[in-house]
Order: sequence, then C-alpha cells, then structure tokens
Amino acid sequence: MKLTLLGTGDAIGTPKIGCSCPQCLRAQTTGVMRLRTSLLLENGGRHVLIDSSPDVRQQLLRNGSPHIDAVIWTHGHYDHFIGFGEFYRIQEVPPVYAAAPVLNYCAEVFRFLSFEKHPVKPYEPFDLFGISITPFLVKHPPAYTCGFVMECNGAKIGFTSDTNADIPKMSLDLLHNLDLLLVDALVPSDITIRKHMNYLDACTLAQQLRPAEFRCVHVSHLISWDLPHVGKDGESFTFL
Repeated sequence: MKLTLLGTGDAIGTPKIGCSCPQCLRAQTTGVMRLRTSLLLENGGRHVLIDSSPDVRQQLLRNGSPHIDAVIWTHGHYDHFIGFGEFYRIQEVPPVYAAAPVLNYCAEVFRFLSFEKHPVKPYEPFDLFGISITPFLVKHPPAYTCGFVMECNGAKIGFTSDTNADIPKMSLDLLHNLDLLLVDALVPSDITIRKHMNYLDACTLAQQLRPAEFRCVHVSHLISWDLPHVGKDGESFTFL
C-alpha cells in the first residue's frame, strides 16, 4: 500500500493570491506550492482518491495521471469535493464512497454526472481493493465530516480530515497504533479557529496517539515551510 500527499494546503492554497507573506513569497520565487488537500491511496494497481480537490487535475498530472478506481469524500466543503467534475470525459466517472449526508449534498452538485454512489456509515469498515477503510466522526462545525482509518497487510493510516481538537472518544480509539497519522493543522499555534486545529493542537494529538510518523495537512499560508512534521505536496509513504 502506498499513500501520496497530492496536496497539503487549505481552501486558499499557498501561495495565496495577492499575498506577500514570507511563505507566499518563498512559493512565488521557488515554485513550491501547497495545492488543496487530497490523498492518493494505491494498492494492487488500483487507485483511490481521498477528496477531489479543486486542484485534482494538476495533482493527477503531476503524479503520472493514474486511473482513479474510486473516490472517498470526507465532507461537503468545496475544497474537498468540487474537483470531481474534472473526471468528465477523461475516464469513466469513478464510484464515490461517503457518509450519506455528505454523499447526498455533493452528488446534488454533480447531478449532471452519472456515477455509482455508495453511502457508508461511521465506525463500520468497508473494503476497497484489499484495503479496509473505517469512517469516523470528527468535529468540523457545522459540516458533517468524517475522517478515515485505512488498513492493509498490517499497516494502518489515520486521516482526521478537517476537525477541531474535540474529536469524539470513539473516533480517537480508532487512531491508536498508527503507522502514519495525517492531521488537520490550519494555522500557527498562537491562533485559535473554532472549526480547525492549529499546529499545537495537531502536535498534541500526535503526542497522545503516538503514531510511528505524522504529518500536518490542510495547512494555510500562515504555516512556515520549515516547521517539523508539516506535510509537503508529493510526499509519499510505502507500507509493505
């Protein structure tokens, strides 16, 4: 099983249009970017896209234009699903797996596309191409939002998606013994946002859960490029 960070940025991305902060200036001068957060999961030659960001076309081109066999949506905010329309006339539109409220909302936006819809329930595992995937609830008010645990051949990855630090205990119980934790960390530690974790919240959660590795994702242009454990676009992890 292989996981690639297709994007690690927030809804705005880095560089932010019209911004001259140190992170955005570095991006503009070096070409490094944070595209909107999405993940590519590979196993046995099959590819699962977790969240179809507005940057999905660029992300897939950067990563060899893989055929996408299934899509998973975490929640109905545009930066996590709106890129699904890019599959129109590119390949057979892939089936989508998501919690029912998420699937119903996002599918209405894409009612012009014909695709399989598979509602899934929090805490009930389902299988995709040899990967066991378990949705779990997080707190990203007011959006109904799920994170996911992905397990294959003894490897275990957890992805919180967008959330604040008030993650339900039933969800936290799934996030132990992880090989990799991907965790929302929108802003620096001195900023508090009701719907998201900041960098300190993310690092504190990782300290509590003790994964073998962790990366902060869904980070804004306010987060320094050089902070430890901040994910980078294109970074990949292979689990044998």
